[in-house]
Amino acid sequence: MNPITVVLPYSLEPYFERTLNQFIASPLVEKIFLLHNGGAEINSSACEGIKVASPASGSALNALVKKLSTPFFLFVTQSEQIELSRLALERFVSVAEQTGAGMVYSDYYEVKHEQRFDHPVNDYQVGSIRDNFDFGAMMLFNARAVRKTLKRYGTVAKVERAGVYDLRLKLSIDYELFHIQEYLYTKVESDVRKSGEKLFDYVDPRNQQVQKEMEAVATQHLKNIGAYLKPKFNKLPKFDVKFPVEASVIIPVRNRERTVADAVKSALSQKTDFSCNVIVVDNHSTDGTTAVLSELAGKNSAVKHIVPSRHDLGIGGCWNEAVLSEHCGKYAVQLDSDDMYNREDTLQKVIDLFHGGNYAMIIGSYQLVDSELKEIPPGLIDHKEWTPDNGRNNALRINGLGAPRAFHTALLRHVGVPNVSYGEDYAVALRLSREYQIGRIYESLYLCRRWEGNTDAALPIDKVNRNDWYKDKIRTIEILARQKLNRNKKLPRHS
Repeated sequence: MNPITVVLPYSLEPYFERTLNQFIASPLVEKIFLLHNGGAEINSSACEGIKVASPASGSALNALVKKLSTPFFLFVTQSEQIELSRLALERFVSVAEQTGAGMVYSDYYEVKHEQRFDHPVNDYQVGSIRDNFDFGAMMLFNARAVRKTLKRYGTVAKVERAGVYDLRLKLSIDYELFHIQEYLYTKVESDVRKSGEKLFDYVDPRNQQVQKEMEAVATQHLKNIGAYLKPKFNKLPKFDVKFPVEASVIIPVRNRERTVADAVKSALSQKTDFSCNVIVVDNHSTDGTTAVLSELAGKNSAVKHIVPSRHDLGIGGCWNEAVLSEHCGKYAVQLDSDDMYNREDTLQKVIDLFHGGNYAMIIGSYQLVDSELKEIPPGLIDHKEWTPDNGRNNALRINGLGAPRAFHTALLRHVGVPNVSYGEDYAVALRLSREYQIGRIYESLYLCRRWEGNTDAALPIDKVNRNDWYKDKIRTIEILARQKLNRNKKLPRHS
């Protein structure tokens, strides 16, 4: 018997037959299951059609596992044109056999606008539990490992779109998901949007039902690995600290001559019943930013223009400069140098919530706009997936938590902000949510400008991978910490 069963979404596109014929011709392929929603024309004895509502549904995957008779099954995740490299399937099987991995996946080439590019992917780690982890278009599963996993942790969940997500999370508990750092196939990419245009797909209201499924799957995974946290929170510690003002707006900036004045002016326009200031940390700008800020600070004493003595600071390091400075208020509220508050009571609403609850951090909601401040899809980003009961667990699944972000300054000084320029806010939010409650405001408070100057507007794949790897590493740290916390809770107390 040949070692591979191929599971392939059926398509009416003209390229589909070429993709299919590669698998039919391979001496390693025993059977091909074509997943379709009705009306599929199957002209090969090597193929069997399976009617499914969704290729990624739990019912489809459970049915497939029962049908398997080969040691491995190759799940093709996307209905796109794929060209196998020479001996690609042989390499997949060889690595799977040598490593004993539960699943293997590889780098690949992608064709965009008729040009071929390298598309490396990341190694999998404990914190790679986000539902958009890039495995590429092909995943080779060890059938025996899958059966043992489903016997131990239960069959694939009853979901319509999150079945593959559930399967790989369960499989990852006891088996390695192994990355072959070789380009084993070419995929013609159908989603040719820039990196910055893909960032907000998961918060599109049209995807809410899928997000609920993903949350349920991720939450169960955290329970399976001992990292789930119940909605019980510590009280904030008491700090004997005197602050010069009640709140500070923090703006880290480097080379934002076009936008930083708008940001500062929107902070200065806030109407509050408490004292506040604006701390701008100018990270050695080389354009006209420094001159703009010097002029603003000269006209308004509430603007504190700080140029750090250090030259090794990322955005997180600039935050530490501001928060640790003598100017910082009791609460520190974020404002990016590209962005603006969209109402005069933003600061008041944020601080009122701090005053009314036991919160270490407050996160608001924002609207996506272009450089002319006109709303662009998907519009309001409210992150309603953050619920009081499960927000800090679900936060490990998603890539962001919203804006504006505000912190209890004394607590933030104690925790510190990682000195990086991507994911620093996410890292702090995860760390704080491990122990303390995070407050949420679901009204729009903030305008997030998307323009060609954004740091994530059009990133090359190596930079996207570095960013994703870092956030996965932050999740790994947090999962390990939560597992340790839960283990310590179960230890017997000695009198």
